[in-house]
Amino acid sequence: MRRRTFVQTSMAALGSVLLAACNDKSLPFGSGGPSGEHDDGRTWLMPDEGQPHTRTWMAFAAGERIWGANLVPEVQRNLAGIATTIARFEPVSMLVSPGQMGQAKTLIGDANVQLIAAELDDLWMRDTGPVFVKNGNTKAGVDFNFNGWGGKQQHRNDAKVAQFVTGRAGVETVHTDLVLEGGALEVDGQGTAIITESCVLNNNRNRGWKKQDVEAELDHLLGVKKVIWLPGIAGQDITDGHTDFYARFASPGVVVAGLENDPDSFDYDVTRRHLDILHAATDVHGSALQVEVLEGPSTVREKFADEDFAAGYINFYVCNGAVIGPEFGDPDTDTAAKSTLERLFPGRQVVQINIDGIAAGGGGIHCTTQQEPA
Repeated sequence: MRRRTFVQTSMAALGSVLLAACNDKSLPFGSGGPSGEHDDGRTWLMPDEGQPHTRTWMAFAAGERIWGANLVPEVQRNLAGIATTIARFEPVSMLVSPGQMGQAKTLIGDANVQLIAAELDDLWMRDTGPVFVKNGNTKAGVDFNFNGWGGKQQHRNDAKVAQFVTGRAGVETVHTDLVLEGGALEVDGQGTAIITESCVLNNNRNRGWKKQDVEAELDHLLGVKKVIWLPGIAGQDITDGHTDFYARFASPGVVVAGLENDPDSFDYDVTRRHLDILHAATDVHGSALQVEVLEGPSTVREKFADEDFAAGYINFYVCNGAVIGPEFGDPDTDTAAKSTLERLFPGRQVVQINIDGIAAGGGGIHCTTQQEPA
């Protein structure tokens, strides 16, 4: 269950990136709690991912500086594979770095995917894109001030992606002082959220914010009335422990959680702690959660396997009529994961695809997508 690691640059180069992030006036950091300056009195609700979508948003931007020349072609094939698979079930709009438009057109072909030229740094639309919310018949996108996962990666272009996407979607942008990524949020659409402390309460995003500050802001922005806090783990991957690699709602009251069985993994202890918390937790209605476990694979294909390989099944994506998940070449756990998802998502087709290139970069299918609700 490894996740995205730090860009492999020299310490001097990384220092310059951090300095640039700290000096970038366009990226407001949390400053001790919600200021209320963006509050116009409206309340919003983030729908559950399983609710009907208008489309899925993605980004095609696998650059050699971040991914390395050997991995880029496979990552591009994986992105195209994810997009064309989702496009069987709903429209996909994909931002594409101008220099990669040719590759994107070739790999996408005539699938139901709209390609949109945009300046990008990386491909993680879950984190850079807006979090779509609704107020009655009004739809908007929350810009959570992407800051390169706490200043760990160059992000001048990606910091503008949320507002760019809301503009293309024709909806307004909701602003906040809270800094986080979409991968840190998991909601049931009825007022319950699962969030990792290691990410959202990290000083590299929201210095001085307390749990109650975050909860109050998410109540206003997403309609969250109850937060289940998981500890997560900071500093081991670039995200500081995103929720969408640990626990996901299959439906209100039903949570799918990951279990790491490699005792040498930094996630071994923390996934067990998470399971204890989830088994003891209740949702916004005061009901106990049904917790389903997906164990990671014991083996993966050797070609792209390394210590950063994200070998977990939790990072699936729910779209109209389907669940798109990974397969890693382990017949036992691949089959078990598919069987569990089919049981938990009746009426949806479960499609498993090879994403080894993206997994080698420490990410998954959910990380590359962002749903726009109908």
